[in-house]
Amino acid sequence: MLELDDVLDRFLDAGYADLDDAQRVQFVRLLAEQDQRLSDWFLSRAEPPDAAFRDLVRHILEVVRVR
Repeated sequence: MLELDDVLDRFLDAGYADLDDAQRVQFVRLLAEQDQRLSDWFLSRAEPPDAAFRDLVRHILEVVRVR
């Protein structure tokens, strides 16, 4: 899952510090999901069923694309 690792590494470098406390809790929850599920979400093959996860995934992808 190198693509997933790359996205998350770039986000940690470029955007994690800008998250508020609630978003950081969501981020930790997100990381507890299965790698295949995360890969599907971050590569736009599926959407997270949870609205908070959907928002966070979109935010992470925006940060990674911009920077």
